[in-house]
Amino acid sequence: MPPRPAPGRFPWDDALALGLGALGWRPRVFWSATPREFAAALGRRGGPEPLTRAAFARLLAAYPDPT
Repeated sequence: MPPRPAPGRFPWDDALALGLGALGWRPRVFWSATPREFAAALGRRGGPEPLTRAAFARLLAAYPDPT
C-alpha cells in the first residue's frame, strides 16, 4: 500500500486574522463559534461546493477501500 500524503495544515493565522481582526470577535466568541457560524459570519451561505470529479478521484487515490 502506498503511503498517504500528509494533510495540509489548517490556516490558523488566516482564521485568527479574520475572526479577531476583520470580524472583531473577542477570543471567547471566536473559540466558541462553530465552523458553520464562522462561515455564515464571513457571508458564505449554503452548503459546501460540490465535489468535482477530479477531487473525488484524489480522495479515492488517497483513501482506497481495503480489499
